[in-house]
Amino acid sequence: MRHFDRRASAGLRASVHRPPTPDADEDREPEPTLQEIINIKLIESGEKERLKELLRERLIECGWRDDLKAQCRAFTRKKGRANITLDELVRSITPKGRAMVPDNVKAELLQRIRSFLTTDPS
Repeated sequence: MRHFDRRASAGLRASVHRPPTPDADEDREPEPTLQEIINIKLIESGEKERLKELLRERLIECGWRDDLKAQCRAFTRKKGRANITLDELVRSITPKGRAMVPDNVKAELLQRIRSFLTTDPS
């Protein structure tokens, strides 16, 4: 025979239907990461667009853009133009393209970002 305590079961029944109490931490927006803060500063100042333009110029100057076009053409010829999707091409070429960016271009961009962060008044 089961022992049944009405007070205990009434309290349990009432708590089953009550929504959980939210934690104060759940109501707050998560703190932005350092990367997000830097990105916001770059966008708000217009520096991000200037850096993107500098990157475009440097990649064209060093021949990266032409090399990447050649990689795309070779991949397309290998697979057959009718047998390839844009997503497939992008997935295949992106890692190669990133690896082909010259170290001096990466270093120049990094230096420009560092300079921006150390001279930014905000």
